[in-house]
Amino acid sequence: MISNPDFKNIDGIVEWLRAVPYEVFRNGRLYNAEELYRGYEPSRDEEKDRASFANCYDNRVYQHFIDQGKTAKDVKESVARTFHDHGIHMALKKFLAEHDPKRCIGIMGGHAIVRTDPMFLQVAMLSKHLTEEGFFMVSGGGPGAMEATHLGAWMAGRTDKELQEAINILSAAAISFKDRAWVSSALEIMQRYPQTKYVSLGIPTWLYGHEPSTPFATHIAKYFVNSVREDTILTVAFGGIIYTPGSAGTLQEIFQNAVQDHYLSFGFASPMVFLGKKFWTEDVPVYPLIHHLQEKGKYQNLLLTLTDEPNEIIQVLKDFQLTRE
Repeated sequence: MISNPDFKNIDGIVEWLRAVPYEVFRNGRLYNAEELYRGYEPSRDEEKDRASFANCYDNRVYQHFIDQGKTAKDVKESVARTFHDHGIHMALKKFLAEHDPKRCIGIMGGHAIVRTDPMFLQVAMLSKHLTEEGFFMVSGGGPGAMEATHLGAWMAGRTDKELQEAINILSAAAISFKDRAWVSSALEIMQRYPQTKYVSLGIPTWLYGHEPSTPFATHIAKYFVNSVREDTILTVAFGGIIYTPGSAGTLQEIFQNAVQDHYLSFGFASPMVFLGKKFWTEDVPVYPLIHHLQEKGKYQNLLLTLTDEPNEIIQVLKDFQLTRE
């Protein structure tokens, strides 16, 4: 039975839902760059630029998130975040009903890969070509390999030379997400090379809100709860996952994905592709371990590929599609 003081708490929750700086009820809509960066007007004047970015939707939500605690201190904030993330989940479900998840390919890798790194170009080219083959890409929606994934998808339908030119422009403006012009340079490329035909899905989180979400993802499912976000990325990539060089987060995703495939959590296993033979066998020797565990029967059903060749990756993923038809 609800007492009178409890009713006062409920009234407080309603007022809180109205006051938070984020839209609590999404009504079936994912984010995009225009909404996340609403209020940001890039300027060559550094002071004006920083002040404008601080006032954009995404940054205001992040600052509120930090102020209220990464684990919410107040039940009202917990309720608001829960409603928000539920709305994102329902919007994502709607998106996947409109885009065949069997053709969804995930790319996982380090957030610290800079725009001048050869791996950035390789990931962007691979993503571009996969998108042109009829796949759509998903990533954690942040910088590094994630940005390269969505940049490649954004440039699908254009020449490889144009993609290289876009990367040159981005690199000249900002090498890393830590540089002030990282977002504004991406928005500039989007204006210079508009995209209306192809889609990609970014799934970032405000837990890592100090890393801006890449504007290149046409659809953005941004969550407060990172554990839900992590599981969602691996779940929706039904067409396979490509692992590019990364660190702790990427390693976590490898073993989490292996568990899903081992147990056939969704009725089938999809390809686990490791890009970078030296990295995955010497620098971070996960591939020999996971291959050994499969041979010993500790893992079953894993579809493993280790390669340095983007064309081999594309063929592996296309061949897997034929098994699903």
